[in-house]
Amino acid sequence: MIRANTETIVARPLIDLLAVTFGPAAVLPPLLEDITGVDAAYVSGSWAARYAGRAGPPPRDVDVLVIGTADLDDLYEAARTAERVLGREVNISRISADSWADHNDPFVAALKDNPLFPLPAERSTR
Repeated sequence: MIRANTETIVARPLIDLLAVTFGPAAVLPPLLEDITGVDAAYVSGSWAARYAGRAGPPPRDVDVLVIGTADLDDLYEAARTAERVLGREVNISRISADSWADHNDPFVAALKDNPLFPLPAERSTR
């Protein structure tokens, strides 16, 4: 088997370059930008953790959090398209802006306590 040596001086810049040119950071924004009701979107979970430099195995999937009122069917369609491009499962979830602002919600607190990779896009609701 062949495995990348992630301890070399060039590993981190190359990983970052690939992530923003071919990974979720490049693929997801165009798929989400035309969906009405997307106020903000983030990649969370293991992909965001690895991008933030947290150690762990390569992500097997991509977790996407959408804040807003976007139609779930539209979001799921975008996720399926992203899966075909990225070659890995894309799990998308949506919460309201009010829920995202609720500091007492344990789910939201857990999300905010871990790395979140913003997808270009603090967008206004269309």
